Amino acid sequence: MSKTTVKDVSTEPEPSSPAAETRTVGGSRAFALLLIITGAAGLLAAWVITLDKFKLLQAKVDGTTFTPGCSLNPVVSCGSVMESKQAAAFGFPNPMLGLVCYGIVICVGMSLLAHARFPRWYWLTFNFGTLFGVGFCTWLQFQSLYRINALCLWCSLAWVATITMFWYLTSFNIRNALLPAPRWLKSFFGEFTWVMPVLHIGIIGMLILTRWWDFWTS
Repeated sequence: MSKTTVKDVSTEPEPSSPAAETRTVGGSRAFALLLIITGAAGLLAAWVITLDKFKLLQAKVDGTTFTPGCSLNPVVSCGSVMESKQAAAFGFPNPMLGLVCYGIVICVGMSLLAHARFPRWYWLTFNFGTLFGVGFCTWLQFQSLYRINALCLWCSLAWVATITMFWYLTSFNIRNALLPAPRWLKSFFGEFTWVMPVLHIGIIGMLILTRWWDFWTS
């Protein structure tokens, strides 16, 4: 009769211990695919906006006009957003930053599909990058709704992709004890990770709906 060995988890290192700092963590296939899909969506949006931005600049040089394909009406007007000063917050077109950052997200997702494992500092740096992305998107959302008074559909796609990857990555880090969190929060993210991105995106959708309510209902 064979004996069953029970693993004693009480001797496992805490997340703050040196042993925990040096351990590596990999992701599931589903998590890897989510990073690839959201990264690809953001990269597509950044690529299209970059091309349209170059066409706008070329049209100005040629003394002609260019209207992006997603400029559908006075509210959904990508051209108005692209020509605003907020569209170059760091001194160069914002989507050029997206071309680099979303490409990195895709690379991480592909690496996880190849069963790569990364240390805690890597995951926390990655999480900080997506936090910066969500913060920047939040600023752009405010500028778009209340300063530029126009909405860019491709920008909206990038917002959704960034918000989704941020919450799922944060959930991943909390569930794997890479970010300190109480047990109830780990349990919540273990079962209901989808709630946070849906709620976040839903709030933005309501803000867009109420901002131009008269236009949508006229």
